[in-house]
Amino acid sequence: MSHIVLNETAHQQEQGYEDAGSLSLFGFWIYLLTDCILFATLFATYAVLGQSVAGGPGAADIFELPYVLGETSLLLFSSVTYGYAMLANHRKDKRRVLQWLGVTFTLGLGFIAMEVNEFHHLIAEGYGPQRSAFLTGFFTLVGTHGLHVLTGLVWMALLMIQVQQRGLCCVMSTRLSCLSLFWHFLDIVWVCVFTVVYLFGVIR
Repeated sequence: MSHIVLNETAHQQEQGYEDAGSLSLFGFWIYLLTDCILFATLFATYAVLGQSVAGGPGAADIFELPYVLGETSLLLFSSVTYGYAMLANHRKDKRRVLQWLGVTFTLGLGFIAMEVNEFHHLIAEGYGPQRSAFLTGFFTLVGTHGLHVLTGLVWMALLMIQVQQRGLCCVMSTRLSCLSLFWHFLDIVWVCVFTVVYLFGVIR
């Protein structure tokens, strides 16, 4: 009898965790919608300011597409490796989850390093955000995305520590799912940034 009661209690607790996880995911979708509004506003601002170079350099003068393609490749591959981490999570393979998260973290860190180097190079050449409205819009849009990626990396590092300590419980699976949504969202935003800011800017 006591065995049946314990099993029923455990089942109810697990169901409660799953319900809480569903609510957390729903809440995170709401957050992503607000982030969509933020980036839509920044894209609209850039579209307005993109031609206001104030006699200074335009996109075709300062952007190096091969370099930016390298950045893009790192971020896109990091999305793939995070997908492998989620597959390992579904199998409850803690070791593989940590391995794939580590690869994803390394790729994301490489993306940030390349972006910081790009910003440093532009500012050193005298093309800082104060140079023109175009550059203000560029630094604001790309910098905001970069800050989001950096936030994702900090979150990922904390999750790796928690997975190592607590394993792949329901709570951790929900957190991994939320970060997955966030990371893939940043990939989509970056594809838009690459297309609108860099690609169209160079070929225009």
